[in-house]
Amino acid sequence: MIGYLSGKVILRGEKHLVLDVGGVGYRVTLNSETLRKFSEGADAKIWTHLQQREDTIELYGFFTPDELEFFETLISVSGVGPRTALGILNVAPADTLKRAISSGELAYLTKVSGIGRKTAEKIMIELREKFGKATMEGVELKEEQDVLEALESLGYSARDVREALRKIPDEIKGTSKRVKEALKILGGNGNG
Repeated sequence: MIGYLSGKVILRGEKHLVLDVGGVGYRVTLNSETLRKFSEGADAKIWTHLQQREDTIELYGFFTPDELEFFETLISVSGVGPRTALGILNVAPADTLKRAISSGELAYLTKVSGIGRKTAEKIMIELREKFGKATMEGVELKEEQDVLEALESLGYSARDVREALRKIPDEIKGTSKRVKEALKILGGNGNG
């Protein structure tokens, strides 16, 4: 098992990168959010999951050990493969997804190509206990979803909005306050 790889990014493709580790180029598949964090020529440390099937061996990479652990939890659900799990990780950060699963918010999962209502419900049922029960987190999750929808309706991409939401301090509560703060962040980036 390969726990992580540390080396220089030689090539960055659409869904993977090639990492030079001691003269060997490892091809690592990543979700788009993680892939954006690496550039060619930069040093990188990538936490990995090795997936072996009858006809192929593939490395999947993650920015943090928590992302890796969440990915491995997702693929433990019958019917959820590595590519679907990567798609889920593109929707929102792992912590947000854990809260969504524990509070029964199907919308986060049904956004992923290939996940219908039945599969989303199956994931919720199998993983809800692992992530604990939602209390006030359900309210925070709803606020986050409302902010995302409000800013998407103004023309911002979901990816840019999620990036802005990550930068909002935790002490800023309430949908309208979070929308205002996200607009400041998005405006400062020149996006939109």
